[in-house]
Amino acid sequence: MSRDTDGLQLTADAYRTIQVRDGHQPEFAQAAYEVLESLEPALKRHPEYLRSGVLERLCEPERQIIFRVPWTDDTGAVRVNRGFRVEFNSALGPYKGGLRFHPSVNIGVIKFLGFEQIFKNALTGLPLGGGKGGSDFDPKGKSDAEIMRFCQSFMTELHRHLGEYTDVPAGDIGVGRREIGYLFGQYKRITNRYESGVLTGKGLNWGGSQVRTEATGYGTVYFVDQMLRARGEQIDGRRVVVSGSGNVAIYAARKVHELGGTVVAMSDSEGYVVDEEGLDIEAVRELKEDRGGRVKDYAEEHPRARFVDNGSIWDVPCAVALPCATQNELDDEAATTLVRNGVVAIGEGANMPTTPGAVKVFQDAGVLFGPGKAANAGGVATSGLEMQQNASRDSWHFDYTDTRLSQIMADIHDSVREMAEGYGAPDNYVLGANIAGFTKVADTMLDLGVI
Repeated sequence: MSRDTDGLQLTADAYRTIQVRDGHQPEFAQAAYEVLESLEPALKRHPEYLRSGVLERLCEPERQIIFRVPWTDDTGAVRVNRGFRVEFNSALGPYKGGLRFHPSVNIGVIKFLGFEQIFKNALTGLPLGGGKGGSDFDPKGKSDAEIMRFCQSFMTELHRHLGEYTDVPAGDIGVGRREIGYLFGQYKRITNRYESGVLTGKGLNWGGSQVRTEATGYGTVYFVDQMLRARGEQIDGRRVVVSGSGNVAIYAARKVHELGGTVVAMSDSEGYVVDEEGLDIEAVRELKEDRGGRVKDYAEEHPRARFVDNGSIWDVPCAVALPCATQNELDDEAATTLVRNGVVAIGEGANMPTTPGAVKVFQDAGVLFGPGKAANAGGVATSGLEMQQNASRDSWHFDYTDTRLSQIMADIHDSVREMAEGYGAPDNYVLGANIAGFTKVADTMLDLGVI
């Protein structure tokens, strides 16, 4: 391919290569397309990117690791799962990104998440590369002993690829503080080293950071509040719908409440619960985190609330929508409904929860749209803060760490908006986030030679 071609042709060629090589990985192809289609203005302005092959290099992981994870269940039967780690790009620092344990995990899902992580980490301003990992293991229905044995087997293979200056995993769906504890224990056991910076999301007693549990949800709301303030508005007094009821959704809802908004609906895989006067967020947290309940249980315990097991949570009218569940949960039909019902801002708490068609609906309607690589960067930002504390053998209190998180999210918002304004589209946060993240990584790759 000629290096003298224009930006549009170059991005088309890069995407065509992905389709040929990785067409069987739709999530990765979708994530790559969403970034590539935004880059034409940057490629026209910076011809050095056209001659360097930086696009092709960015779209191909530095390393893809797939391995067998054998473990023994409580009956003594041997089970086998598949483990993954995609070390996508280390131009800015060690690979950084979570581990996801869920039956839907495959190499395409991990590549999509790792690709997004490159740009998300770049936007934080912290020296972090991008990576992701996980397994098709399902922790649901497993005993603590089974989860421990699985985690130990998983880390027995993965440990050789990790290090605080090499690759630093964290948690994600299906991987919380319990799983991180089992993983770190096995890493310490095998290596005979107490490298607390090799994993983030740890317990507070052994190197974890305050606010890490809340960080992704809090950060999403901080970002949305910044978007609204740029228009002279705010979350205070707004009706908000939050999809999901896991970690990100719960703490996003809590921060909405703290900023004066009203969360009227939340969901899980069985349906959604609505309370027109506002959900009791601490009751939802207690139900989900302490009792392992479902949102339908909330409706049974709170007379004002009603549970809906059909339709879509996006049918509930709101001013702010926070998709915090999973990828591609909000399609163009749901987006059209939200616009019709008066939505003014969207913040992606999950990774790529909005389909390309839905994003276009929002942008055409002038709705503020915060893409996940900017809006949900609070989790990895606080992981970076955890790494700083581990490196200095320090521990920060909650309010200080939360203030750092809030400032990082404000800085991300400002850098994304400034980049979008520089390209003549101040409210296009997708364009701003993609170009801001890309240019930081691409410039560094050029500085380091052909890597």
